[in-house]
Amino acid sequence: MNLPDQIISSLAPLRLPLRGSHLIEASAGTGKTYTIAMLYVRLVLGHGGQHDESAGALTPPEILVVTFTEAATQELRERIRARLAEAARCFREEAETGMLAAQPDLLRQLRAEYAPAAWPACARKLELAAEWMDEAAISTIHGWCNRMLREHAFDSQSDFKQKLETEQDELRAEVARDYWRNFYYPLTLEESRQVMACWRTPAELERAAKPLLDHVALLPAAEAPAVVIGQMAAERRQRLQELKQPWAAWVDELRQIFDEARAGGSINGQKLKANHYANWLDELAAWAADPASQTPKLGKGWERLTPVGIAEAWKNGQPPAHPAFAAIVRLQQALGGLPEPRAALLQHAAHWMADEFERVQQRRALIGFDDLLRGLDKALRGPRGERLAAVIRRQFPVALIDEFQDTDPVQYRIFDRIYAIAQNRQDCALILIGDPKQAIYAFRGADVYTYLKARAAVAGRLYTLGTNFRSTRAMVEAVNHCFGRVEQAAGAGPGAFLFRRTDDAGNLDNPLPFLTVAAQGREDDFQVADQPLPALQLAVASAASDAAGDSKDACIKRLAEICATQVVAWLNQGAAGRAGFAGRDAAAPLRALRPGDIAILVNNRNEAASIRQALARRTVRSVYLSDRETVFATPQALEVYRWLAACAEPDDANLLRVALSTPSLGLDFAGLDALNQDEQAWEARVVQFKAYRELWQRSGVLPMLRRILFDFGCGERLLGQDAQDVQDEQSGERRMTDILHLAEILQQASATLEGEHALLRFLAERLAAPEGEQEGRRLRLESDADLVQVVTIHKSKGLEYPLVFLPFICAARAVKNTDVPLKWHDDRGELQLALQADAVVLQRAERERLAEDVRKLYVALTRARYLTWLGLASIKGNAPSAIGHLFGLNGAPGLTTAQYLQRSQEIAATAPSGSLQVLDAPHSDMTHFSAPARPARTAAACRLQRAVREYWWIGSYSALRIDGHAEPAGMALGALDDTPQADNLLESLREIPPAVMPERRPAAPMHGFFKGPDAGSFLHELLEWVAHAGFGTVLAQQNEQNQQNELRDMIARRCQVRGWDAWIEPLLDWLRQLLTTPLPLGASAAASLRLDGLRSVRAEMEFWLPARHVDLSRLDALVIRQTLGGRPRPALGAQSLNGMLKGYMDLLFEHEGRYYVADYKSNWLGEGDEHYTAANMDEAIRAHRYDLQYVIYLFALHRLLRSRLPDYDYERHVGGALYLFVRGIGAATAGVHFERPPATLMTALDALFDGGSEVAA
Repeated sequence: MNLPDQIISSLAPLRLPLRGSHLIEASAGTGKTYTIAMLYVRLVLGHGGQHDESAGALTPPEILVVTFTEAATQELRERIRARLAEAARCFREEAETGMLAAQPDLLRQLRAEYAPAAWPACARKLELAAEWMDEAAISTIHGWCNRMLREHAFDSQSDFKQKLETEQDELRAEVARDYWRNFYYPLTLEESRQVMACWRTPAELERAAKPLLDHVALLPAAEAPAVVIGQMAAERRQRLQELKQPWAAWVDELRQIFDEARAGGSINGQKLKANHYANWLDELAAWAADPASQTPKLGKGWERLTPVGIAEAWKNGQPPAHPAFAAIVRLQQALGGLPEPRAALLQHAAHWMADEFERVQQRRALIGFDDLLRGLDKALRGPRGERLAAVIRRQFPVALIDEFQDTDPVQYRIFDRIYAIAQNRQDCALILIGDPKQAIYAFRGADVYTYLKARAAVAGRLYTLGTNFRSTRAMVEAVNHCFGRVEQAAGAGPGAFLFRRTDDAGNLDNPLPFLTVAAQGREDDFQVADQPLPALQLAVASAASDAAGDSKDACIKRLAEICATQVVAWLNQGAAGRAGFAGRDAAAPLRALRPGDIAILVNNRNEAASIRQALARRTVRSVYLSDRETVFATPQALEVYRWLAACAEPDDANLLRVALSTPSLGLDFAGLDALNQDEQAWEARVVQFKAYRELWQRSGVLPMLRRILFDFGCGERLLGQDAQDVQDEQSGERRMTDILHLAEILQQASATLEGEHALLRFLAERLAAPEGEQEGRRLRLESDADLVQVVTIHKSKGLEYPLVFLPFICAARAVKNTDVPLKWHDDRGELQLALQADAVVLQRAERERLAEDVRKLYVALTRARYLTWLGLASIKGNAPSAIGHLFGLNGAPGLTTAQYLQRSQEIAATAPSGSLQVLDAPHSDMTHFSAPARPARTAAACRLQRAVREYWWIGSYSALRIDGHAEPAGMALGALDDTPQADNLLESLREIPPAVMPERRPAAPMHGFFKGPDAGSFLHELLEWVAHAGFGTVLAQQNEQNQQNELRDMIARRCQVRGWDAWIEPLLDWLRQLLTTPLPLGASAAASLRLDGLRSVRAEMEFWLPARHVDLSRLDALVIRQTLGGRPRPALGAQSLNGMLKGYMDLLFEHEGRYYVADYKSNWLGEGDEHYTAANMDEAIRAHRYDLQYVIYLFALHRLLRSRLPDYDYERHVGGALYLFVRGIGAATAGVHFERPPATLMTALDALFDGGSEVAA
């Protein structure tokens, strides 16, 4: 029988004693949170029940409320705050106060227990408590343990300097690598092969050991790997020798039997061919003779050489008797059971890694989330444990523990040590609230058996909430019927939740019974064509044939299509006003069914993908939520990693191509192919990603990723997708949500990581092991639009939906012997682990798997308010399922569809009227959902209430747009960082001619040198280095061995990185020529200079010019009029500059009392010196608007000298601009373009940049 009814009381929230220990079992939908809030109100008032005023009033900091997630703590805090405020109003007002429909007068009953004169004081207490809720002791279990360890550091003997480390994956990986080095490196080659057969890398070892690290106390100690491998090898050899011993003789005897039978015609030659059995016997003979051979390769011989197989091959079915035929069956099993070192190796690794992990944490003063619980548990069991427990009891006289079914042994010990659950202490109170029927988090360490221990400890103080306020009466009755029929089955069955057993005295004991609940009911129903539908719809899908079911994959696909068809059918009826929610009164209005009313519950991502694709093919949009899926497991995580890798190394062509090919950036195949053909387009992307790297280094990874999204138009493109791709369940909203989520995580991580590559390693580690329990990692809801919700059953716990679909509830996966570690509980409820499975272990683990699946089914069936739709099918080879347990189908494998349908109908026949219906699921169709058109909403334009901030920006010559020069796609030049490298690269982009690089170098080497931004940057950096070293110094010391080597080594290093080794000597010769060639300063041949003769130089001179609303078209007109004889050139685009104009001069130098600016140009004007004429250089200057550049540089020089020289005069102090086309140094012009604009231009620019009108020039 079940637990005696007299020890399970129905809870009266106003009468529960607020002293002692109590357990409240709150079935789904029975108002658990409301009850907690009402108990909180009583505690704040000091209401003891039955006018017991001994319970003093408490403040929010004194009432401990513990739950298991941060989201739940926030929700609970707000719900309690609202209830306190509502109660305060109730005590202040004579009028009735609105209550829950379930208990409309509960607060008024509470008020009636106080004299009217006390009501104002009660209201004030409640109001103060509501205002105090921000400081209320409402916390997660981990957060509370952390607080206790810090606040009571002396009593808990905690380290004051311990740092809470939320991410411990890297530390575990480090410990695994240490173990690998310490124990696997010294192994012999053969021993190493044994290890590599188990784990090929330390990461694989760490993943295998991770589930064991918290349970090493349950594992026996093991020897070191070298010892284990040696022992196993010896034992294996011994066992193999014993197995091989008789086969040498048996092979000859079998050969004789087969040969004689074949000669006598006794063998069916089609079933046992001579060449086949000869090969099998040869293989057995070779195996028996070779001590090193492990398993004979018999293939089909494993079946044919058995007694059954041989009998089939003999014509009369009676082959000669021989022990080898029976032995071949045992041989295969024995070979599979030979000793393997894996389990012992894993045990040793787990023990060592757990100990080392703790030692490393102690050395580094680190502590993890689970260490918080273990630390407090250890402190409470230590020498000061009693004192610590007393201190905590005084701090929190009352504790309410929510979701207690998700507890574990450590958590239970903590609260038991503090509040002494079994003793029922009267100086404090511990109220545990939970529902063991919803204990579905074993994968996180939750242990329903620990809950059952607490249940036994509070014998006589167990309460239940017996009324469901969530669902319709029919829905509650359907659930009661499905579980109740199994619970009440005659005989010693396992009960609804598989916990009923017979004790030693022969009595039935069931610590986890199913107790039916009453239904408050709802005022409305789900109706189709004005008729309420039965609350539980069982749709049995037909198999593809009359055989006993289809494969699991085929069933999943078919059930997804059937479910999507049903969803569309009801949605279309809802759009037509024929399906929705209405009261029972015929005149009640109908609220039409919408996609947001539907939740489809699944077990995992694969099932979610199947149903979402089926919905998308019918134009039904959906969102996916999981409690176990993390953002690092999404495709976007890998995309973001590729973006970061390219940004960190933009010169790596492979990384950049991979990043640009990611789907979220949206480049099509034509665009990607163009990058291989168009050098200018490719270099534009290099520049773009170098700018991203600068932004990353300066502002952080989050601004950089947002910039990438903006430049590539990801937001508009992804969010503009109206429906999901049929082949991909991910919508644009889903992708954007994941990318932004990852950006936030990376920004947070970067606060503790040094450099780009550290952040890349952080992301790579999480891509390798994406599973994690941190709430910040879990997938976020991508949209709150009216969409169908696809939710895992685990995620749905605690939520409710109007309609719920369970299309794959019949699918199950049995525990396998490879699912190590296998977990089960013994008869005392103690957790056990096994690394090697036998039949008994598998049976126990499988039973617990099925029991948890039944609890998952209970969670799933109690989510709906109105209707739950179940997809059922006979799956070939399916494991025992939860729905099969409820419907009695697990003991009847091989059911046809008709038999499956009949069994379901038999169950429905005994259900209450209107609660359960079995349907022969129709074939799916491709009818699309026709969503009703929504009227456009037009909002009034907002009016500015304050002055608009003036637009202010920093520009440079490189950012000025010249008409006819397109900016690279997907990037704004004005937004790029202004650095010398960026300026040079951007100028080079405008220099790249369409000509193809000559395959052979002409006589003058530099005319055959590489073209493009990379080559231009290379030459600029080379000349910058020489300028910093000193032009004259480099040349004067070139004959000295050490300096010559330094200069050549400098050039060689830069060339070798790029694979330009053949250019080392030509570049050395070119540089010597450049430094010694006279450079003309104007038309006069007498006026010239040599770079090696300069003494006052400044390389990469940075300048900033303030600019007040500079009209760039007016600036352009001035420059054109005053330079290059006024010859025509491309006009500057219409822009305005308000802020700062920034730039870098390649070279600023003084010569004979005058100051000059110089700029290096790597433009390729032709294949010989004859192409570097004054006319050709003039044309290049005008085409690329270098005139504008050197005027800006000279204007900056003019402003600098005016502020530094007391007697400054432009005519006397400014020499001009020297633009050196470095490839033409051997030409008659020496590749020099020189100009000195008139002083009137500088005067006009002064006026223009100061915000006025330029003077006539």
